[in-house]
Amino acid sequence: LKSLQHAGWRVLAADGSDQAVGIYTVERGYQIPYAADSAYLPALMSICVQEKVDYVFPGLDAELPALASAREDFHRKGIQLVVSPSEIVALCDDKLATPQFLVEHGVPAPYTLSAVEASGWKGSFPVVLKPRIGGCRSVGVHRAVDRDQLDKRLQEVNASQYVIQEEIDGPEYTCGSITFNHHCYGVIAMLRTLRAGDTYKARVVKDDAIERTVKKVAGLLGPFGPCNFQLRLKAGVPYIFEINARCSGTTHARALAGFNEPKMTVEYLQNGKEPAFSIREITILRYWSELVVGNERIEQLRKTGSIEGVARDL
Repeated sequence: LKSLQHAGWRVLAADGSDQAVGIYTVERGYQIPYAADSAYLPALMSICVQEKVDYVFPGLDAELPALASAREDFHRKGIQLVVSPSEIVALCDDKLATPQFLVEHGVPAPYTLSAVEASGWKGSFPVVLKPRIGGCRSVGVHRAVDRDQLDKRLQEVNASQYVIQEEIDGPEYTCGSITFNHHCYGVIAMLRTLRAGDTYKARVVKDDAIERTVKKVAGLLGPFGPCNFQLRLKAGVPYIFEINARCSGTTHARALAGFNEPKMTVEYLQNGKEPAFSIREITILRYWSELVVGNERIEQLRKTGSIEGVARDL
């Protein structure tokens, strides 16, 4: 939403929570069922048709499978879902399939095994035990420094739902890319500092090895539009450990640096304009900010399902 706020287009927002900040920062906001609810897609479709929406940007991983399965349904109504095909969404959501895909294409990736094969682990320690499907903000992630600690951690989780992954001890980067028809038009790399699993500080850097690797993988994978890659450097070599086939939490930080993925996406889809950018090497320091919303407005959203006007009582 921040990346599109000065683009000159009418922007709406929808969320499952009546206290989602974005709902109160746009011309009209809607409360809809959560993505796991069977009413999610019909509700979103109804809003898009009623409001004559042209493009829909998902913001959460939980939305991707549902939206990917409905791409053609929305397209028949003249609505473009900015989401990759189901097979790409599924691959990126699978923490075992992702490194397998990378290794198969000659791209360095952390050594990874299904947790049910823990006895066959031949890698070094420390390792990271993480959910195989989904997961966000490091929820459910465990670190083990040796075999005994790994065995102890495995007793605390359902091994069939986890993977064991080599821990790459190096600086961590979050990278944005924009790709159409297997052609990656550009990459931006940011060295990041995490807090509670989210990027807290980000420094835009120029690194040819990172850009080459991300661009190669984006071209091979073929995501639709924006895609996020997370990696660490080991002896100067990028090791990608996660791919998010969507706009990420640092989308606006990248826009501030001159790499505005949502804006470039709409311009490409609407006018055929090839993505163009000029990246500034800057540092983004994130902090809390307050948006004050009258209780009566939240009650109105709960009762009617929509709210008009930007919150201005700041």
